[in-house]
Amino acid sequence: MALRTIRTEGDPVLYKKSRPVEEMTQRIRELIVDMLDTMYDAMGVGLAAPQVGILKRIVTIDVGDGPIVLINPEIVEASGEQTGDEGCLSVPGMSGQVTRPNHVKVKALDIHMQEVEYEGEELLARAFCHEIDHLDGKMYTDLVEGELHRVTYDDDEE
Repeated sequence: MALRTIRTEGDPVLYKKSRPVEEMTQRIRELIVDMLDTMYDAMGVGLAAPQVGILKRIVTIDVGDGPIVLINPEIVEASGEQTGDEGCLSVPGMSGQVTRPNHVKVKALDIHMQEVEYEGEELLARAFCHEIDHLDGKMYTDLVEGELHRVTYDDDEE
């Protein structure tokens, strides 16, 4: 549909708590499609609605196994621990070491407003945690152990 502008660190919308989605509307459907298009265009693995300026509890994720859309997600179980480099489309070109659970179970609504559960490990667990944090106005930069560092991606690898 349309690419949305990704808000970057410092934009006040990124630090506000998002509101639950009460019903599926055409505008919400369009937002979800736009979020997926924007996420893929930016070569990200996740995008939360606040990152495109919308304070709704909606997340899109794709770690390589196809798109996941989560509406009003909540983490219901977390276990284990992993520490690794984490980046964010709202903090372009930067990365930092963050410790997250290694296994996460998430409960949410799908695009049909039906309850769904997902379980994820490693990158998917990290993505669930990172994107749900955005819905609560939290940035990964608050969790970085040590300093952020600049990262570059070689376009020749695609």
